[in-house]
Amino acid sequence: MNSNIIDFQDIKKYATETIRFESKAIERLVDFLDDDFAKAVEVIYNAPGRVILTGIGKSAHIAGKIVATLNSTGTPAIFMHAADAIHGDLGMIQTGDVVMCISKSGNTPEIKVLVPLIKRFGNTLIGMVSNTDSYLALQSDILLKATVEREACPNNLAPTTSTTAQLVLGDALAVCLLRLRGFTSSDFAKFHPGGALGKKLYMRVADIYVSNPVPKTSKNASLSEIILEISSKRLGATAIVDEQDNLLGIITDGDLRRLLQSGRDLATIKAIDFMTVNPKVVSEDELAVNAFYLMEKYSITQLAVLKNGKYSGIIHLHDLLREGIV
Repeated sequence: MNSNIIDFQDIKKYATETIRFESKAIERLVDFLDDDFAKAVEVIYNAPGRVILTGIGKSAHIAGKIVATLNSTGTPAIFMHAADAIHGDLGMIQTGDVVMCISKSGNTPEIKVLVPLIKRFGNTLIGMVSNTDSYLALQSDILLKATVEREACPNNLAPTTSTTAQLVLGDALAVCLLRLRGFTSSDFAKFHPGGALGKKLYMRVADIYVSNPVPKTSKNASLSEIILEISSKRLGATAIVDEQDNLLGIITDGDLRRLLQSGRDLATIKAIDFMTVNPKVVSEDELAVNAFYLMEKYSITQLAVLKNGKYSGIIHLHDLLREGIV
């Protein structure tokens, strides 16, 4: 193990230089957005097939990420490694597919072998390159310019700035296609059903609160009845309803503490005397994440849930935490 003392200031300096250098390179990409970029978006948008992305080395990793972004935003895409393509994987290219080849130099041996084969199939070839005088640039039907002056690597060797530029250009392409397709959060949810992100996009209040008990009392309930209801149902609150389950108000354990500190006569007090009228509510059809935003906005930990306008239960912050919504 290297026991040399590391100077934090040097580390911070190197990191700052890298971030600033790459951010400037990304900013310059705007100058390279020309008619070919618009044409690439149009061709992919109207393609009857998929987008096949290919590359070699670090560019292959970037191609894989762009594939993931396109697939998740409504544009079918497949990754094909350039080296594997010339050993059988070319069979995945079908009529109507658009092929995008990503390379910094545009002159690697694998690219030079692959490009003529793709063109022989008759598929539109989009090249994403830094070197616009390269073999790939000159052979492409459409050219996306991911041009950078040099790498952030002090030796100008390790792909850093160039791959960041490719990644950002791919994101720009995906977002343009997303907007053209009118891709919504509901569409996004169809492709992201798993994990916390998926739950935010599709899980509704009705999916969560139904397993909770339903605390409720009448407006004339005594203090002991209220305390018993809140304690037994373990949701930190009880709704106050009429005989038709219309919501009249809510009483939380916080309301109970404030009542006990108020010095009021507790012997005769009823629910109607200290309940919160017009409490914050949420429909059972609402997205669960929106229930959280409402709790956050008003600094509360539970919401009364309405079903067809009637009180139906309570959703608690702990329910949302348990489901990984927040």
